[in-house]
Amino acid sequence: MNNVRVRFAPSPTGLFHIGSARTALFNWLYAKHTGGNFILRIEDTDDGRDRKEFLDVLIHGLHWLGLNWDEGPDVGGECGPYFQSQRSDIYQKYIEVLKKSGLSYEKDGALYFKVSHKPQVIHDLIRGNVIREEEKDFVIVRSNGKPVFHLVNVVDDISMRITHIIRGEDHLSNTSKHIELFNAFGVKPPLFAHIPLILKSQGSGKMSKRDTGALIEDYEKNHFIADAVRNYLCLLGWSPKEDREILPLNEIIGLFDIGDVNRNNARFDEKKMSFFNSEYLRALPFGDFYDRALIVLRNSQVAVEKFDTQYVRNVLAICQEKLRSFIELPNFIEYFFVEKITYDREALAKLMAKFDLRTRLREFKLAFELLDIIDETSVENLVHELASNHDVNTGEYIHSVRLAVSGRTVGPSLFGLLRVLGKEVTIGRINSFLFQN
Repeated sequence: MNNVRVRFAPSPTGLFHIGSARTALFNWLYAKHTGGNFILRIEDTDDGRDRKEFLDVLIHGLHWLGLNWDEGPDVGGECGPYFQSQRSDIYQKYIEVLKKSGLSYEKDGALYFKVSHKPQVIHDLIRGNVIREEEKDFVIVRSNGKPVFHLVNVVDDISMRITHIIRGEDHLSNTSKHIELFNAFGVKPPLFAHIPLILKSQGSGKMSKRDTGALIEDYEKNHFIADAVRNYLCLLGWSPKEDREILPLNEIIGLFDIGDVNRNNARFDEKKMSFFNSEYLRALPFGDFYDRALIVLRNSQVAVEKFDTQYVRNVLAICQEKLRSFIELPNFIEYFFVEKITYDREALAKLMAKFDLRTRLREFKLAFELLDIIDETSVENLVHELASNHDVNTGEYIHSVRLAVSGRTVGPSLFGLLRVLGKEVTIGRINSFLFQN
């Protein structure tokens, strides 16, 4: 199947929607799965809405997702140009074919295509054979001389030798028009695959650009892992035959077949997307995690540049396992890089109502001061010994100390946290807490 040629043909009239990204991804995956070619074609013939900044966002978003093309803008290829605005001469040749064959006529200054009034069979790899009949002739060239979407779409697919058209279900209603045109040009239509729509998280209806999580650029701005976004997008309408969901890209490519895509619409789940991101974040090699984290922190109010590099690395190393997203990182680690911390007063009140927090802190401090080595094992053993000696739960020490040294009730493992802070800072913060509370 190394002759497979698929295309993604977006219009640069808005920001990069998750539905468009999923369409591009399915085309790209099918090309990779079959050893074929993935072509990027820009449908930039809407003078009133096309804008360069939207094109830049689109191109950048595709690269961010890792969806590089075999033919298209910046790459070239033997079937170019790859901007519809540069293909007028090609369209005119095909228009002349329709005129000479008697399959078109002029009316009110526009050029119409004569439909056959025969049922058209759409061979759809997802939905099976769909039969539709065009009842009315339709415009192929407007009165201003510009060809319409239906004509240029078919002409481009013919001249670019597209073998499979993978696009959204909402285009199914156009397909009988396109088959009429393929037949008029004497070309066997490509195989079609109309993928299901993406529904919004809540309520009914297709996900719009106004819905949370709908724009690819927002994921990059919020420091999502591109691999995680791509992996989740794969599952909006497709799933591997096993129950696994988080898969390496090479395995997804090996498993992906367009015929396995579901017919039913896929509902976007913001929480699941975030879960995928957290799993990928935790699996990053530490060097990669550290580099990404520094970019986030340098754009925040956390003054990491004032601290020793090894200290920063130590902080980040104990936080990676617990962190859910990079956007949360500044707040997650802020207390490591300030002299005076702010306490969660609501959490403090709840803990003090449950047990004698101040007594637990004094007991811990006295024992902690006697430790020669501050590491996870020694601190954990100390907590268990104190809990046993005073016949209380270990949580009373863990929650008390965490609040005193960090100001909050959640974070990385307390034992690693104290190792990184060190004895002097830990004792100082406990003393400060006892003095203030």
